[in-house]
Amino acid sequence: MLKKTGYDILFEPLAIGPVTAKNRFYQVPHCCGMGHLRPRAHAAMRATKAEGGWAVVSTEEAEIHPSSDLSPYAEQRIWDERDVPALRLMTDAVHKHGALAAIELVHNGHHAPNLYSRAPALAPSDTSLELVYPKQARAMSKTDIREFRRWHRLAARRAKQAGFDIVYVYAGHSMTLTQHFLLPEFNTRSDEYGGSLENRARLIRELLEETKEEIGDTCAVALRFAVDELKGADGMQAAEEGRAVVELLAELPDLWDVNVSDWANDSQTTRFALEDGYQIPYIDFVKQVTSKPVVAVSRLSSPDMMASLIKRKVVDFIGAARPSIADPFLPSKIESNRTDEIRECIGCNICVSSDTLGVPIRCTQNPTMGDEWRRGWHPERIEPKVSEAAALVVGGGPSGLECALQLARRGYQVTLAEASDRLGGRVAEEASLKGLSAWLRVRDNRLYELQQKANVDIFTGSELSAAHIRELEIENVFLATGARWRVDGVGRSSRKAIAGLGSMQVFTPHDIMTGAALPEGPLVVYDDDQCYLGGVVADHLSAAGYDTSIVTPAAVVSPWTSYTLEQERVQRTLLQQGVKIHANRTLSHARENSIEANCVFTGEAIELPCAGLILVTERLPQMKLYRHLMKLQESGDLGGMPLRLEVIGDALAPGLIADAVYSGHLAARSFEADPDKVDSALYRREMPSLSDQR
Repeated sequence: MLKKTGYDILFEPLAIGPVTAKNRFYQVPHCCGMGHLRPRAHAAMRATKAEGGWAVVSTEEAEIHPSSDLSPYAEQRIWDERDVPALRLMTDAVHKHGALAAIELVHNGHHAPNLYSRAPALAPSDTSLELVYPKQARAMSKTDIREFRRWHRLAARRAKQAGFDIVYVYAGHSMTLTQHFLLPEFNTRSDEYGGSLENRARLIRELLEETKEEIGDTCAVALRFAVDELKGADGMQAAEEGRAVVELLAELPDLWDVNVSDWANDSQTTRFALEDGYQIPYIDFVKQVTSKPVVAVSRLSSPDMMASLIKRKVVDFIGAARPSIADPFLPSKIESNRTDEIRECIGCNICVSSDTLGVPIRCTQNPTMGDEWRRGWHPERIEPKVSEAAALVVGGGPSGLECALQLARRGYQVTLAEASDRLGGRVAEEASLKGLSAWLRVRDNRLYELQQKANVDIFTGSELSAAHIRELEIENVFLATGARWRVDGVGRSSRKAIAGLGSMQVFTPHDIMTGAALPEGPLVVYDDDQCYLGGVVADHLSAAGYDTSIVTPAAVVSPWTSYTLEQERVQRTLLQQGVKIHANRTLSHARENSIEANCVFTGEAIELPCAGLILVTERLPQMKLYRHLMKLQESGDLGGMPLRLEVIGDALAPGLIADAVYSGHLAARSFEADPDKVDSALYRREMPSLSDQR
């Protein structure tokens, strides 16, 4: 393959203990919502990354014992030998493409509620479970610690048996027993495992030494360690104890995998950490302390930054979780001088939300993610066209762009018509709001590739009517006409329109995103969508200098963002900017200069001053064109043209941008396909064996 000058260093092989990685690209452990429940799907997803050029491909965390049971979340398990065959599916699939397979062994301590196993939760000292649940974790005795070390050794042995090349000791994200022993917040012991830092690090040292003793002749042993909790003096800091831990254990692991803690800090969204490389200032000391190779993450997608980090000896490997999800073929695209084709991660954390919801991983940029096995989808390959049919895509938002691109990739002649003067639809609109500019990558990546294709005609400023479509005589029409925000106040909590809206100035998110003139005086955002946009709009208006309040029937602002690890930052930012938050309240009446908000529990009413009301409630699919075309088709007024119509994206069912992209992708893949095969892929499941169980 051709290599672009300056990037050769990224493709040098490098030893990790007794094994060698073929290049510097390292997919670090990340959750995927598949785990022990969906081993075939898991293996297919990781295999795609190995095929895409990642030299190391890791599992998510793998529970080593029933006392670290994360149910209902589907992580990996390596409780006993019966887990080995499922894990072997992954290692075999990864090895097939010349990559190393890594496994992240874990005991989650008081982070694991053990709701399935019902085992007592374990911790360095007596403490509450991290999950709000009416039981506590018990302080481990020295016998417990010896047992834990034995479990870890056995898990390492089984990992080697399953074919893994790299085995992790995991002390990060504030969700592992080993890290809990490190932190005085959770470790108040007075024996040799508590007190001084050397004592608190004793367990990690023992695990590293014992794991190397057990499997270190053929497997590398990695340590994943959070150097900074981002709590300032109230927690571990990279400049103090974080560095001291690395100094204590510097040469013990074969590889250091370093990041910040907790998960919400490690996987910050672009909304709150726009710049790629945001973790580098915390981890850049590690290479100065150890001679062992270092890998770190920081939502890296720029080849120039990657090469610079290697050349400056900040890291030895380019670590990635989310960028490897957005584009599993990122390494091969850099190696073959196709960097313009990289699908850059937008940092929306839809991938994270899948795991926190307990379902297979999803991605806004990569609609094939999680469906490699179930549907047989590949991020870079698609079935060729079946016929010489042409297609018309109406609407250039995320669904329309994705549908047009995939149809063009299949070889069909595609016409894309967008009513407005710019492409992107809701992506372009939402990207105009504070913190969301990176979301434009959804449009830009697709538009770039569409513009390279000779079989695509793109027209903006072209609002098509049914008569226009009839004149075009293109028989296959995909309607990506989107959705509009309601202006009556009907939302998740109330199915009634808000009384009196005609007496005041009312706006929707569309108005804010397109720069509508707003009145002077206090603005109220009413968020009965309760997902993410209400909080974004309030943040945007407040940052622009408006006197802003937010009213929501939810207990907190944008509760859905807890799944994307943002809710605390959302709430904190609004409060710091002086936004007045009225939670647990619905709107019942609007007056000329005020609104009435009622407690969802008691009905108690308060009156808030309001010069302008922004309603973030529900969206209505835009189906006017579809209905008109269907009417013409039913009446025979299309002149005999056999029109095939398909509604996609928000016009079909309003949802996330990721849902719209997926809908467009599915429509393009399914076009002229056998309907039975499309349906069978939808319902493909991994069924448990009913053989005799021990």
